[in-house]
Amino acid sequence: MRLFGRRLPIAVVVVVAIGLVAAMLAPPDRLQGNLQRLMYVHVPAAWIAYLSFAVTLTASILWLWRRRPRYDRLAAASAEVGVFFTGLAIALGSIWGKPTWGVWWTWDPRVVTTAVMLFVYLGYLALRRATVDPTARARRCAVFGVVAFVQVPIVHMSVVWWRALHQPPTVLKPGDPTIDHTMLATLLINVLAFTLLYLLALRARMRLAAAEEAHEAKQRTESAELAGSAVLAPTLKKGSQADV
Repeated sequence: MRLFGRRLPIAVVVVVAIGLVAAMLAPPDRLQGNLQRLMYVHVPAAWIAYLSFAVTLTASILWLWRRRPRYDRLAAASAEVGVFFTGLAIALGSIWGKPTWGVWWTWDPRVVTTAVMLFVYLGYLALRRATVDPTARARRCAVFGVVAFVQVPIVHMSVVWWRALHQPPTVLKPGDPTIDHTMLATLLINVLAFTLLYLLALRARMRLAAAEEAHEAKQRTESAELAGSAVLAPTLKKGSQADV
C-alpha cells in the first residue's frame, strides 16, 4: 500500500504542527474561554471515527462483492483506527464535560450513542479474533461491518432527534456554519491534520496485517508439511524393516 509514499509522514508532521499553532492562536470562545480549544482535537477525532467506519463499510461491501483479501485487511485496519479515535473523542469529551456540565459522564444521547458505537466496533474486532478460518472471518466481519455502520448516522443525528445537553451540529448542517470563521478555518486545518494522521495509521496497520497473513500462511504450510511427514514416517519404517 503506497499511499503517498515517504511524503505522507512529512505531510502529517507539517500539517499537525500548523494545526497546533492555529489552535493556540485562534480567539477564545466568548463563554467557554480557552476550554473551547479542546474542540480542535475533539471534533477531528470524532470526524475520523466517522471516516474510519465509513471505510470499513465500503471495504466490507467490496469484499462481499469481489472476495479479495486486501478489502478485508482494509476493513479491519480502518475499524481498529476508528476504535482508537472514538475512544479519544469520548475521553476528550469527558475532559470538556467536567468543567462545563460538572460531571465526567452524563446520559446525554450523543455521549451514550457514541459509547454504544465504540462497543459495537469492539465487538467487530473481537469477532475477528474469535474466528480462525480466514474466509469465514472475512465473511462474518464483512456482514458485521455493513450492519454496524448504522451507528454512525444515529450518533450524528442524536442531538437533533432527542433533547440533549450536547450542542447541535454547527458545521455539518444545512446553511452557513454557526461558528466564527476564524475558528472554522482552524477547525478545518485540524480536521485535515487528523485525516492525514488517519491515513498514516491505516497504511501502517495494513502493512502489518499483510505481514501477519503471510506469517499465518507460512505456519499453515509448515504444519501441513509436518503432518505429511508424520503420516509418511511409519510407512517408511515398516518398509525398511521388511527389507532387512
